[in-house]
Amino acid sequence: MEERTAQARWERRTQRPLLALAVGFAVAYAVPIVDSSASRSLTVACTVTEWLVWGAFAADYLVRLAIAPHRKEFVRTHWLDLCAVVLPLLQPLRLLRLVSTLMLVGRRARMASQIRLTTYVAGAVVGLLMFGSLAVLSVERDSPHGNIKTLGDAVWWSFTTMTTVGYGDHAPTTGLGRILAVGLMLSGIALLGVVTANIAAWFIARFEKDDVEERRQTAAIEALTEEVRALRAEVAALSGPPVPHPLAPEEAGPRP
Repeated sequence: MEERTAQARWERRTQRPLLALAVGFAVAYAVPIVDSSASRSLTVACTVTEWLVWGAFAADYLVRLAIAPHRKEFVRTHWLDLCAVVLPLLQPLRLLRLVSTLMLVGRRARMASQIRLTTYVAGAVVGLLMFGSLAVLSVERDSPHGNIKTLGDAVWWSFTTMTTVGYGDHAPTTGLGRILAVGLMLSGIALLGVVTANIAAWFIARFEKDDVEERRQTAAIEALTEEVRALRAEVAALSGPPVPHPLAPEEAGPRP
């Protein structure tokens, strides 16, 4: 019990610092892509920042694993976190650091009880649009046959891809860009499913609430009806048999 409390306390205390580091990772990832003429020292600083943020999330996973009451169960239920931690070590590509850090940020944010589903979905949409645009721009900008050359082109492509519209005016031509496109399509479909399910659940809950209220009112009316019937029966019992009226003079007969 104490270990579970320690784990919850750790997650509560580290939530805001880790989200702040996630914002720093976003800035460090975006600067060299948006500013293609950035100096080497700035690019190196951004790369170091990316690794530090990933390292912070990896350390958070290790700490939560160490204080978990059942470590095997923790690894089994947090296998995506483990994959996100190990992924960049196997092949230290910048894109893998992006994917793994986004996975860790998403998993960590989902555990926050005060983050509502709407806020989480909205944040996921904005994050996917931003990082999808930056990632495809970084791999397609130097492609000789590519047509995604500016940030505006990349953002437009991300919008049309996530919404599964796919106008085709901008499309990735490299293998890595197409892999990004597949991931963005699947993410868009998943988020759309979450939003649709959330709206459907809201309507169902609303209808159920109205149905429960209607049943409650019907039961109250029936209870009042039964109570009125019982009161009528009590009044009839207390009043006794009807008293006969005295006979009229003409019905009393002749006097002796």
